[in-house]
Amino acid sequence: MRTPPSASPDRTGGPRVRIGALVPLSRPGWTEAGHHLLAGLRLGVREVNDSGGIAGRPLELVVRDTAADPDRAAAAVDELAGLGVTALAGEYHSVVARTAAARADALGLPFLCSSAVLDALTERPTPWVARLAPAQSHGWRTYADFLLGAGHRRIAVAAEPSVYWASGARLLRDHLAPRGGTVIDLDARTLAPAAVCDGLVAGRATALLLLVGHPEPAVSLVRAVRRDPRLGEVLIGAPAGQPEFAQWVTALGGEGAAVPFLRYLPERLGPLGTRVEAALRERLAEAPSFVAFEGYDTVAVLAEVLRTRGADRSGTAGAWPDVAVEGTRGPIRFSRAPGISVWQWSWAPVQVVDRDPAAPGRFRVLHTG
Repeated sequence: MRTPPSASPDRTGGPRVRIGALVPLSRPGWTEAGHHLLAGLRLGVREVNDSGGIAGRPLELVVRDTAADPDRAAAAVDELAGLGVTALAGEYHSVVARTAAARADALGLPFLCSSAVLDALTERPTPWVARLAPAQSHGWRTYADFLLGAGHRRIAVAAEPSVYWASGARLLRDHLAPRGGTVIDLDARTLAPAAVCDGLVAGRATALLLLVGHPEPAVSLVRAVRRDPRLGEVLIGAPAGQPEFAQWVTALGGEGAAVPFLRYLPERLGPLGTRVEAALRERLAEAPSFVAFEGYDTVAVLAEVLRTRGADRSGTAGAWPDVAVEGTRGPIRFSRAPGISVWQWSWAPVQVVDRDPAAPGRFRVLHTG
């Protein structure tokens, strides 16, 4: 899928500076996240061009739909490199971003990953890749601390096969076990929702974490647990953020409230974040998710690098340690975080939030880390 480039040529001229954007815009990708990410990227490009572009040259976004398919993403990276893009941006799905990052590293193409969190984004340390989203180990340990603070020690995990889900389950287990927590594995691929409910009862679990796709089987699992009279006190959690988007409420209504998830926003937005939030709300016709802010911040960082280092691939990659940009969610700088193979913003703000049962359109902040 190809979408029109984003530029505002009335205030800029000369050859365009092109950025390739990897975004999940079709199924089985998480399309709501993709549209929010793209909205942030496009808003950032529009504002860069409205303020004169890159040394007078218009910035252009060349968008490719990854559809949550690693092979498709790899092909898109090759195509975009051949088109002469200066850098890559975007991607939401961690497994897809990992493939894109490996290909970008092999080609010597700078890639600023917007939203994927898998720690091992590349197999080896690379100068070509940087990331805005906090690493999974950081965010999911924060989530585990929330569970412990809320008194949960027997935690069931309903998971599907995936490198991302397996990594999350391992992080939870490793963090919870030394602190008196137990993780009970339930295979969401083989167990029907009713059998998952039976497993919760048998394991005496007080919390169920959904490490599964959305809308299915997540929606069916939530409905089954909510409607089982034996499980009225069981907390349902979704650390990967399924309840962030409007489709969750559309599918589940009130049953989808009180499901804590990770969100990468500060408690209060500053002036820049407030202004961008209003512009994103107008563009999306709904409240922007944290993913939309990640998209905007990606362009803000790349535009600053391109202005200071020029539209050169090696210059862009060499600029990661010198970045100092005011983002929508705080000052952005990159460093080499322990155990992370890419240049990392350490860290974007992390919250555990849920939807308010009294008003599912409203979020409540439960924990910060």
